[in-house]
Amino acid sequence: MQPPYILYRPHGFSLLELMIVIAIAGMLLLVALPSYQRHITHSHRFDAQTALLKWQIQQERYRLSHSTYASNAVLPAPVSNFYDYSVSDISATTFTLQAQATGRQEGDSGCTELSLDQSMAQQPQGCWPR
Repeated sequence: MQPPYILYRPHGFSLLELMIVIAIAGMLLLVALPSYQRHITHSHRFDAQTALLKWQIQQERYRLSHSTYASNAVLPAPVSNFYDYSVSDISATTFTLQAQATGRQEGDSGCTELSLDQSMAQQPQGCWPR
């Protein structure tokens, strides 16, 4: 009688298999990370644009009951971790609202300073949605 053959079945993964998985995950990360960061930058810009539009509506509401537009002291600027807001050129007929990018948002090329005036003129135009 012949002895029964014992089949050896390894459990787990070999080092080579693990290294291949890590290499594939690294390549996926290299492709996905810039896209994710770009999406985050655009979403912060969209939040700043929304804040400027809301602030513009508040300015118009204030002007309905007063003879001029409101200053920062009367109508406080929005608060954000990614933009500094300010108002300038305040008169009875005009104002300009600005949002200046700060911190990581300064990497938003060409769109670091957003502005909106009383006539809804949005600058820079390429940074605002159509």
